[in-house]
Amino acid sequence: MESPVSEEILINVTPRETRVAVVENGMLQEVHVERALKRGYVGNIYKGRVSRVMPGMQAAFVEIGLERTGFLHASDIVRPALVAVEGAENGHGPMPPIGELVRDGQEIVVQVVKDPIGSKGARLSTYLSIPSRYLVLLPHARALGVSARIEDEGERQRLKDTIARLAGEAAPGYIVRTNAEGQAEPALAFDVAYLGKVWRVVQENMARTAVGERVYEELALPQRALRDLLHEGIEKVRVDSRETFEKVQRFVLKFMPELAERIEHYPGERPIFDLYGAEDEIQRALTKQVPLKSGGYLVIDQTEAMTTIDVNTGGYLGTRNLEETVFRTNLEAAQSAARQLRLRNLGGIIIIDFIDMLDPEHQRQVLRTLEKALAHDHAKTTVYAMSPLGLVEMTRKRTTESLERQLCEPCPACSGRGTLKTAETVTYEVFREITRAVRQFDTEKLLVMAAPKVVQRILEEESGAVAELEEFVGKTIRFQPEEHYSQEQFDVVLL
Repeated sequence: MESPVSEEILINVTPRETRVAVVENGMLQEVHVERALKRGYVGNIYKGRVSRVMPGMQAAFVEIGLERTGFLHASDIVRPALVAVEGAENGHGPMPPIGELVRDGQEIVVQVVKDPIGSKGARLSTYLSIPSRYLVLLPHARALGVSARIEDEGERQRLKDTIARLAGEAAPGYIVRTNAEGQAEPALAFDVAYLGKVWRVVQENMARTAVGERVYEELALPQRALRDLLHEGIEKVRVDSRETFEKVQRFVLKFMPELAERIEHYPGERPIFDLYGAEDEIQRALTKQVPLKSGGYLVIDQTEAMTTIDVNTGGYLGTRNLEETVFRTNLEAAQSAARQLRLRNLGGIIIIDFIDMLDPEHQRQVLRTLEKALAHDHAKTTVYAMSPLGLVEMTRKRTTESLERQLCEPCPACSGRGTLKTAETVTYEVFREITRAVRQFDTEKLLVMAAPKVVQRILEEESGAVAELEEFVGKTIRFQPEEHYSQEQFDVVLL
């Protein structure tokens, strides 16, 4: 029998940054960061203008007032019922050319569904959605859906019937969120009324805002986190800012009054993230290697195309035989990998390279362990069967940057490669550059400025080569160490 999970939410507020941590049984599981100068855009609605239609991509670029234009695919554009096409209703059916859906210069109301990531602009959609505590309003739809995480058929039907009755016949579409499970009709009625008010305000804003202006803004991180994460299983929400605590308390009293007593102000001297070692966990989440209790470890590599997780036994030798050692390591790795994906907010295609197992039953158990551990994840995940090479392919939905890309930037010394050229390699590059400079320009002397380690190697280990080079080019060469130069940086100066 499984022991109950103890969950808490910690909210840390400083003048320019807000952080929210989800802690389960004393261990950090999720961290969300929002900075005043870099607030996310997901959920925001803008009045935009189509700046360029791309027929070859079936997409358009839309100017919405952000640094880069947003990307709008034809499949994300609301279409009227295509009654002329056989079998096509409510906008379904064959996808028309993008040029028939939008045109250059057209004003259009869009919602950000994915933040700008790397060099890509925001992903946009005209299928607007506005979330509340228990529901998501779909103004341009007529469908009524229920979260797949609510598995009880009787409860699913009850929720559908209740929302249909509350919304009325001419109602827009709704999605019933996981949080709605078990909720009484008054709580659901409150959400229906709230979303109706919000949508009326959004419609008014659409009429009066100019192109490039925001029509609707998603909630700030503390309120958003509680709307999405606070449930009956959360024992405490601790907030270290009195002002934010009061805002959060008002929000919770309005939308989930039955949980208001769980919100508390944390006045302690010790930083709130230090209570459960969350600060140290965040630092460790920025490294590639993750140790396992058994002595094995994971190596996590995030690339542009996918994230790979390699499982290694390390110093774990086991107590019985190699197969047992591998199985135990893989079981632990499956649980750790699921936690790291959630903690680091890694998304897209993920490949987990488990250590090869000969026993098919062991493979099935490792896969089940991974799926069970991922069940706690709020992001949608899909896991595929283990390949003959012991690889597990999976996907995890992500709408914001990973933790590493939020908190870090590429190393200026290696430009994000993760490696530096050796002093030996740079030495020979210097020699080639000297030869090139002498052939191009007429000069008597040359000065080479480089990193101290490179200059030391040239003067000690390559002194003979320098003498030969001076004789070959017929010039005097002087070397000068520069403390602020990176190992790959050098300059050849003509004197």
